[in-house]
Amino acid sequence: MNIFNSSLSRRTMISTGLLMMSAFLLGNVAAQSNYPNKPITVIVPYAPGGQGDMFARAVGERLTRSLGQTVLVDNKPGASGALGARLVSKARGDGYTLILGQTGEMAVNSSAMKNPGYDNLKDFEAIALVGNSPLVLVVPANSPYNSLSELIQAARNKPGSISYASSGTATPGHLAAAALAAGTKTDMVHVPYKGAGQAITDLIGGQVQFFFSSASAVSGHIKSGNLKALAVSSKKRIPSLPKVPTVAEAALPGFEFSLWGGYFAPRETPPAIINQLNSEISKALSDPELKARLESDGVMIEPMSPASFESFVRAETEKYARLVKLTNSQLD
Repeated sequence: MNIFNSSLSRRTMISTGLLMMSAFLLGNVAAQSNYPNKPITVIVPYAPGGQGDMFARAVGERLTRSLGQTVLVDNKPGASGALGARLVSKARGDGYTLILGQTGEMAVNSSAMKNPGYDNLKDFEAIALVGNSPLVLVVPANSPYNSLSELIQAARNKPGSISYASSGTATPGHLAAAALAAGTKTDMVHVPYKGAGQAITDLIGGQVQFFFSSASAVSGHIKSGNLKALAVSSKKRIPSLPKVPTVAEAALPGFEFSLWGGYFAPRETPPAIINQLNSEISKALSDPELKARLESDGVMIEPMSPASFESFVRAETEKYARLVKLTNSQLD
């Protein structure tokens, strides 16, 4: 064996490998600098018409104009948002497949489901929060309770006499009501429904005593006089209901829940693409028309950097894990 030829061969292999790696890296950089050069698909893991769908379509229209490429919204409902989340978790991290993730699939499912099929903290890169929609605690128009303190006092006087609706077990509305009961040391009865529509119908009819709902779902009923709003779940009052106190003000300091939604990408999406999308989404949310539209539905716009949004999601995941354990709220 010729030792000199062997060394030359090794040097040739190393040089070839370095050239191939350089070409690959340069190709990636070129692809990123040219982003986007084809349509972007945003998966919404729920049926059309919900808050996440509205977020994706409203922001997507503006991203289409600013990015110069079509932003398509693709609804993939199923398994409490887990179906769509699984699809995106397995997608290529190139910025062309995103998800408009919300509280359920991005914070609750990890503890409420035995096997959601994805890891909300490891399989996604946080891009940008679109908005927070506080929950509104509503009661029927003819309810004898005109304040949250009156409702809580009734629950204390007669344990088990107050029932509350939810859009389903382990939904944010269910867990918010459970947190209220635990924090005020009251015994309240949970009545789960398969969605907000029937829950609101039965609430108006007096079959249940209260419901933590999204502001957009009940704003019309509040305006028409079918429902009364006793409190909001945010840390501060919301512009659309300025006279309604927060739960923290009225009964339970530190109480805060919301239905939030934001953009996520599959893991290993390049930071340059994440930062570009964050910047463009922030610009879209500063549009006066869009901002007014969201705020009229009770949505609070709180722009965040990708790092801040990631920290927010982590904190929300930990909060809901504690509540799921407290309430033993496991999904099938």
